Amino acid sequence: MVRLFTEDLSIVYGEKLIVKDLSVQIPDQKITTIIGPNGCGKSTLLKAITRIIPHHSGSIVLDGKTVSRENTKVLAKKMAILPQTPESASGLTVGELVSYGRFPYQNGFGRLSQKDYEVIDWALEVTGTINFKYLPVDSLSGGQRQRVWIAMALAQETEIIFLDEPTTYLDMAHQLEVLELLQKLNQQEKRTIVMVLHDLNQAARFADYIIALKGGQIVKAGDSNEVISKDVLRNVFQIDAEIGKDPRTNKPMCITYNLLKGEYKK
Repeated sequence: MVRLFTEDLSIVYGEKLIVKDLSVQIPDQKITTIIGPNGCGKSTLLKAITRIIPHHSGSIVLDGKTVSRENTKVLAKKMAILPQTPESASGLTVGELVSYGRFPYQNGFGRLSQKDYEVIDWALEVTGTINFKYLPVDSLSGGQRQRVWIAMALAQETEIIFLDEPTTYLDMAHQLEVLELLQKLNQQEKRTIVMVLHDLNQAARFADYIIALKGGQIVKAGDSNEVISKDVLRNVFQIDAEIGKDPRTNKPMCITYNLLKGEYKK
C-alpha cells in the first residue's frame, strides 16, 4: 500500500537543480531508507516532501491530496520530521520540548489539554525518556537527546515520521539504540519511517525498502538485497565493494571497499 508518492518532482536550490523529475513511492507502515553520496538530494527530498522547502515542479501526494495545498495543521497531524540538526533546546526541560509536538492539536489559547499531557507521557515512555521529563535537555547525552527529539515527533501522533541522518554524531551504541527504537515504533506502533542514513550496513539491516539516489535521481530502489549490491554501490558511490551476509540478520553487508579512482564512470 502506498499513501505517499511524488511524480516528476524537481527541486531547485538557488539556481541549481538538485532533484529532477523524481517519481518515488513510500511504502506504508515500512521503514524506508534513502542512501547516496553527499549532495545527491537526500535531505532536499525530505524537506520538499514535508514542505519545509518548496519544489519547482511535479507533485507530492499524500492520501490522494497534493501536499503543497494542504492545510498546515492538517499536514502536521500526518507527517513529522526530525531534521539533521534540530534547533537548540537551550533552557527547555525534556517535557517542555516534547510538548511542542502537540502544537497541531492546540486551540487558539495554546493551552495543553489532559489528552496532550497523556500523549506527552506516552511518547516519553515509548522512547525510554520518561525519567528525564524534568531535566534540562542540555544536560543529556547525545543519544538521550536524540531519543527526546524522537519523542517530540511521536507526540505529534503522526503516522509518518521523517528523520534526516538520526545517527549523526552518535557513538556506535547510541546509533544502534536509536535505530532499534525506530524499528520498534515501526513494528509495534505501525509508524511509517523514512530516514536518510550514511551507513550502508545500518541501512541494509533496518530498512524494508531502500532508495539509492545519485545526482537527484533514483539509481535503484527495492529491498536490501536489490540495492546493497556490488553494481549499485559501484554506480552510486564509485566504490568497488565486497558484499557478504550479516551472520545475525542474513542481510547483505558491505565488508570492505576500494575507491575506483576514475576507472568507472556512469
